[in-house]
Formats: sequence, structure tokens, C-alpha cells
Amino acid sequence: QVQLVESGGGSVQPGGSLRLSCAASGSIFSTNVMGWYRQAPGKEREWVAAVTSGGSTNYANSVKGRFTISRDNAKNTVWLQMNSLKPEDTAVYYCNAVPYTGKYNWGKGTLVTVSS
Repeated sequence: QVQLVESGGGSVQPGGSLRLSCAASGSIFSTNVMGWYRQAPGKEREWVAAVTSGGSTNYANSVKGRFTISRDNAKNTVWLQMNSLKPEDTAVYYCNAVPYTGKYNWGKGTLVTVSS
């Protein structure tokens, strides 16, 4: 069973940047679409960004133009570069397949806090 481990979260001021990483314990090459999700306090988990094995990307409207997703199949890693962060980006961020099918269990996530 492939495990997903997210890292890179932290506390930043509005307008700041963070780079999240998702390391898979096994190969994710066969998973065509990987992505990032987030869950804000008191809200349901929502999809944020996706990247295909070929590098095509797609983003939720709320992050389009500010976030960039990428992946390295050889390193079994997915990244999320987050720029121009806003307080409403505060959430626990998770990576997983898109759409979520249960192929991979949810990791513990990484907390992003945007506050002045």
C-alpha cells in the first residue's frame, strides 16, 4: 500500500509563499492524475489542483494564477507552489489521486496558516 506524506506547511503572512511536497512511498507513475486537496476548519475537504502524468494541470478557480502544481514520476513526488497566499487559503493540505477513489489512504496532511 502506497503511503502519501505531505510536508512544507507553516505560518505565513498574507502575500507570502510556501511550497508543499507530497512524497509517495511507492510508484505513483501508474496514477494518471494526482492532486492536492485542502480542508479548512469547519469545512469539507475540497479539491485544489491536479496534474496528469504528462504534466497537464488544472486548478480550482480560487487558486488559479496563484498556485502551481507539478510532479516528478521518477521521484514519486508531487509539489504545490503557493504564492500570493490569502487568509482563506488557511487549511490542512493533502495530496491524493484525482478523483479520489480510495486507491491511496489519506495522509496526515500539512497545515498552512495565513495570518497577519
